[in-house]
Amino acid sequence: MKINLDDRKLQYSGRIDNTDPSRPVFIFPASSLSFTFIGTGATVVIDNQRAYWDNYIGIIVDGVQRKERLADTGSRKIVLAENLEEKEHRIMIFKRQDSCHIFTIQELTLTGAGNLTDSLVRPVRRIEVYGDSVSAGEVSEATAYAGMADPCHSGEYSNSWYSYGWIAARKLKAEIHIIAQGGIALQNGTGWFLAPQYLGMEDVWNKVHYNPQLGAVMDWDLNKYIPHVVIVAIGQNDNNPEDYMKADIEGEKAQLWRLTYKTWIQKIREKYPKALIILSTTILEHNGNWDASIGRVCRELKDDKIVHFLYSKNGVGTPGHIRIMEAEQMADELCAFIESVSEGVWE
Repeated sequence: MKINLDDRKLQYSGRIDNTDPSRPVFIFPASSLSFTFIGTGATVVIDNQRAYWDNYIGIIVDGVQRKERLADTGSRKIVLAENLEEKEHRIMIFKRQDSCHIFTIQELTLTGAGNLTDSLVRPVRRIEVYGDSVSAGEVSEATAYAGMADPCHSGEYSNSWYSYGWIAARKLKAEIHIIAQGGIALQNGTGWFLAPQYLGMEDVWNKVHYNPQLGAVMDWDLNKYIPHVVIVAIGQNDNNPEDYMKADIEGEKAQLWRLTYKTWIQKIREKYPKALIILSTTILEHNGNWDASIGRVCRELKDDKIVHFLYSKNGVGTPGHIRIMEAEQMADELCAFIESVSEGVWE
C-alpha cells in the first residue's frame, strides 16, 4: 500500500523543505520522519544529492537502529523492515549527517495490506541547536577513538542520533531542530565549510537550503517552529585561517567577532522573544579566549534569559570529535543546567 507523504499520520521533525509535500527534502541532521503502522514491512524510495563523503540514512525499527548507504546520486529503494509480526510497529527514518548531502523521500510503501496508525504524540517541549560538526554528531560512532584525534573515515561514523543535543532532547522529552554544519564558523570567510569561499552561520541560521552546491538557497519560515530553549554552540571553527582570538582578545578582529556574535544573538532573540538562549561551545579542544568572548557578549546583552554555559571539560575534552560516551556526559551536564535555570521555560 503506497502512503501519501503528506498523510497526517506521518510525523516529520526538523527543518524540512516541504514546498512539495509529496517530495519532502531533508537537509539538516536529526531531521526525521516517524510513523506507526500495523503490518509486516515497509519500503522507501530515496533520491540523494551528494556533495562529499559517503551518505547514509538512519533507520530505527521498533527501537533497533541501523544505517543504509544511499546512492551517490539518484534513487535507491530501501527495505525498512520485512517479515515482521502482524501487529503495530514504529519506524523512524532520519538524517545522520549534515549537508554533505540532501535527500528527497519519493515513495513510502507498506507491505501488503499494511495500514498507518495514529499512535505518535509530538513532544510539547521544543529545542533548537545552532552549531558545527560536534552538534551534528559527526564521527560520533568512532567510539574506539574517544579522547583522540579522528580516524580516517568517509562519513560512516557520523550519526546525529548520538549528538549531545539530540541525546539531551530525548532525556528532556523534547523535540529538536539541529541547525548544524561541519566546519562552520560564525563569520563568512572563516572556518572550514565550503572552502575556499567559507560560508558562515551568520548566513545559514535562518535558511532551510543553505549549501549552494546542492541547489538554490532558500529562507526558512522561523514561525514554523518556536523553541523553548535555543542552544548556540559556535566559536570552535572560527580560528581558521587565523586564531586571532588566541593571539589578541582585544584586537580589531576579536572585537568585530564579538560584535557580529552579539548582533546575531539579538536577531535570534527578536525571533524567539521568550526562549531561554544558552551560549556555549563544546569540549572539543579550542582556545579559552573564544569562551571568554562569548561570556563577555552574554554580560553585555543584559538579558536574564540569555545565559553562558561551560561544560566541565569545555575546550579541553578531546582533540577529535565527541564520541557517544562523551556526548552522553555533555547531555547530562546540559540537561542539569537547563533544569537549574529554566523555571517556567517549557510553558
